[in-house]
Amino acid sequence: MANLSPSARRQAWLEAATAALRKRFAAAGYTVPDAVRVSVGFPKGSHGRAKAIGQCWGVQASADKHAEIFISPELSSGPRIMGVLAHELAHATVGVEAGHKGAFKQCAQAIGLDGPMTATTESAEFIEWAGTIIAKIGEYPAGALSYVNRKKQTTRLLKCECEMCGYVARVTAKWVESAGAPVCPTDEIEMTCEGV
Repeated sequence: MANLSPSARRQAWLEAATAALRKRFAAAGYTVPDAVRVSVGFPKGSHGRAKAIGQCWGVQASADKHAEIFISPELSSGPRIMGVLAHELAHATVGVEAGHKGAFKQCAQAIGLDGPMTATTESAEFIEWAGTIIAKIGEYPAGALSYVNRKKQTTRLLKCECEMCGYVARVTAKWVESAGAPVCPTDEIEMTCEGV
């Protein structure tokens, strides 16, 4: 992997981790479908109240019938990334329509995931196993992406969001300064506006 570009190294790491996880699934009696693609990208909805760190889109959403898995670039810990990847591969294996219950829960627990099924964590045994795989494929070859130094919105419209339900409205700074922040139509509370 040393002679690959940084992007290719990261993708090769994800592919090697997926190959190792396929064997782990098989040992637990599950077959991960061949038509699965894994990449790094922000899962849909990862900027709202629920910060998704992984997501699996089912084959029905893909024109070429592949499950599409996205791992958040905010992660950099190899064992954690393998745990999130395992969670999403479980969705691809049992079908996303299973949600986080029944078949999904059985599969996730069989491969070593614990905790609430909507936000699984890696069991001690899974972490130990992941360590042996990482010793073979190397440390995850990318740093975590952080929002801390990200440039703030510079458009003339301010983003205002309800802290309770996440309802979003965009308003000019002029109106926020003269009339105040908008009121959420659902929760009837003043919304919080960026940059104010």
